[in-house]
Amino acid sequence: MVVPRFSPVVNVMIAAAHKAAKRLLRDFGEVENLQVSVKGPSDFVSQADLRAEETLRAELSKGRPDHAFLMEERGSSGPEDWKFRFLVDPLDGTTNFLHGIPHWAISIGLERRLGKTSEIVAGVVHSPAQGELFVAEKGVGAFLNERRLRVSARREMREALFATGIPFGSMPYKREFTHTLTALMPEVAGIRRAGAAALDLAWVAAGRYDGYWELNLNPWDIAAGIILVREAGGFVTAPDGGDPLASGDVVAANPALHPKLREVVASGIAAVRR
Repeated sequence: MVVPRFSPVVNVMIAAAHKAAKRLLRDFGEVENLQVSVKGPSDFVSQADLRAEETLRAELSKGRPDHAFLMEERGSSGPEDWKFRFLVDPLDGTTNFLHGIPHWAISIGLERRLGKTSEIVAGVVHSPAQGELFVAEKGVGAFLNERRLRVSARREMREALFATGIPFGSMPYKREFTHTLTALMPEVAGIRRAGAAALDLAWVAAGRYDGYWELNLNPWDIAAGIILVREAGGFVTAPDGGDPLASGDVVAANPALHPKLREVVASGIAAVRR
């Protein structure tokens, strides 16, 4: 086993995720006692979510006080001329969490500004209930509990297992999703909807899924997962080949299947919008 040598800032991210996880696990064990307020249809914010975000902000700020933040609950904060920014989802898979399903995660991405553009240079996705810590850093690789990750080697759509997110409530892109799903279902081995985008991407990096697509996501949903897939040898783009972080639309897969999946998703979008 190769022991990864991460930079100090990644170690700060790992430590922050572990600290937030301790309280989340306690809350998960008493989920029926949580006071829950509703932000929107199937979109809940709990005491656990807010406490985890407070812990992450405090720990990350202590380790890197000059870094900015983009967080699910608190939004943007920190210096406007930031060189580095943390993109944080304290509890990805909140609905799973609140229903006692142990498929949820803490997601922390690190974004570096490059003039008028930026790139994700590190990511941590921690699944405390499953005992799994996914970590990636640009040029270092992607790892699960210190084991090196590689995307799957499958080349045929008929053998592929894909993950996705299903639009619900008043979310847009329902028709685009339906077109894509209808086209894919007869061609692949299976499609899964597990309810946590960060873990969907992490599982692509681990080779459990051969690919993943979803539309209308937020930057904190996918930042850490993007670098995980790329450092594991996979491709991540928007359906049109552009930047998924900017568009919120993501297609991730191994090198052989990415162009095929991207074509189907792009065609599904075009079928509705032309």
